[in-house]
Amino acid sequence: MRPNALGRTIAGVIAVVGLAAGSVATAGTSFAAGASTAHTAAVAQPAAVAATQNFGLTTAEAKNVQNFLAEYWGYTGGIDGQLGTNSWKAFQRCLATYWGYTGDIDGDPGPNTIKALQRLLKDDYGYTGAIDGIAGAGTRAAFKRFAA
Repeated sequence: MRPNALGRTIAGVIAVVGLAAGSVATAGTSFAAGASTAHTAAVAQPAAVAATQNFGLTTAEAKNVQNFLAEYWGYTGGIDGQLGTNSWKAFQRCLATYWGYTGDIDGDPGPNTIKALQRLLKDDYGYTGAIDGIAGAGTRAAFKRFAA
């Protein structure tokens, strides 16, 4: 019994040493390939819009927003509780019509989108903060009231 345990221990140590050596040996080439690929990708590709931005809403609250957008603003995506690009494009159409949004309908909930959202929230949902384009605690709380 004892020799078998010793054999397994030695085999385990050899396997670990082999894996470590293999990792070190390939690290240089994978790092070099990754570095040149990353540089090329950074130059060739534009910045991507965030996948989803719920600004503190739960999935159920975000579904309420998507239902509103589907009913009134041409949202045709899934009612999945994830406010992604298509949800924000529909919301930007609403904000452009009534709340002074003048940017592109691009689905990016950046500062101009947030400013228009803050105007909506100030008018009807108890937002009392500045129209500053920052989705801070006050904006998030009022957005939750909107989504309720």
